[in-house]
Parts: sequence; C-alpha cells; structure tokens
Amino acid sequence: MSGDVEAVDDVDEVEYPEVPDWDDEYVDRVSDRIMFNYDLEQDHPVADRTFTLYGRMTIESAKEFFHPALSYGQHGSEEHLFVERTDDVTVADLERLVELGHDLFEQWVTPDEEHFSTDFTFAVVVPEISEAVQEFVAGFEDRNLLKYGYYGHYEVNLLVVSPAEEELVASSGADVADAFALWDRIEREKTGLLGLIARRFQV
Repeated sequence: MSGDVEAVDDVDEVEYPEVPDWDDEYVDRVSDRIMFNYDLEQDHPVADRTFTLYGRMTIESAKEFFHPALSYGQHGSEEHLFVERTDDVTVADLERLVELGHDLFEQWVTPDEEHFSTDFTFAVVVPEISEAVQEFVAGFEDRNLLKYGYYGHYEVNLLVVSPAEEELVASSGADVADAFALWDRIEREKTGLLGLIARRFQV
C-alpha cells in the first residue's frame, strides 16, 4: 500500500465540515445528508427574500498532460441550492422562483470557454403539495445552452417536499432530491459526491 494514504482507525479522527444548526429539525437533518457535498449557510438573503438554507457545490475538471502543471481543458460546474419553508406554495410562487434563478444567473455568472454548467435548484418545504404543483414540478424543465453550448449551459430546477405527508416531487434535473426524502434510505451506489459529479458532467 502506498505511504501517501493514511487509514483512519478512529471515527473521532474524521474531520467534519462546519455546518450551522437549524432550529428546523427537518432542514437540519437534510443538511446532515448534504454537508459533504455543499458549503452550507443559514438564513441566506437573496434579492428580497431570505432562504432557510443555502448550499453551494463547486466542481472543477481538467485534463493533464504528463504533469498536473501541464493541464488543459479546464471546466467548472456549480450548483446553488436554495431551501425555504412556507405554509403554502402555488404554481405562481414557483414561477417566481424560476425567474429568480434566471436573474441570479445574469448577476452571478460570466459564461466563457471554461464554464461547463451552473444549476440553480429551489427546494420548498410545505405541509402538503397540491395536485397543480405536483403536475407543474414533475413536468418542469429549464435548461439553457450558452452560445450554442460552447459556453456550457445553465439550468433551473424545482423541488417541493412535504415531510409530514412523506411526499416529494422534483424536476428531472434536481439531483439532490434524494437527500430531502428522509423517509427513504439513501443508497450509496446511486448517490453521493461521485454520483453528483458524474451527472453534472453529462452532456
């Protein structure tokens, strides 16, 4: 075995990222599931609203020519995750979140040859999910090529969850959805950082 790899015999020696504590038990448990993939913030202000949880995942990819210093083909991929809890959500509310995602792309992202993808995922926690919201989210897709794909793409995703009813609906690009279904066990072989990375770099 190479000397560059150190085995950890005691679980107490594992360094965990610093994660805020949420008074909202459900959101706090979700944060435990995603804390190794996302940098997390609490009560994050964006535009005229404050999100209970904000997470940012950044992935950088590059090809190497014999040595890391001789790298080329750099690509960057990011996901911005926004979580809020509300007493009710309508299709109009979700449409406003989609508009916010497009606005944030214009404000936060400068597309170029090294930009591969940027995702804005909005998750709303509610007591119950209406049939109209179910249908809207399940059929929602908003993927936008930049300069015919030469500058990558960006995507807006939606997720609505009712912990009390153990119901969740997510658009097809919301890869983080499994982390919100606390009533289901996450299967290691189908999720996790490597799985998220693989899906982020799918064409």
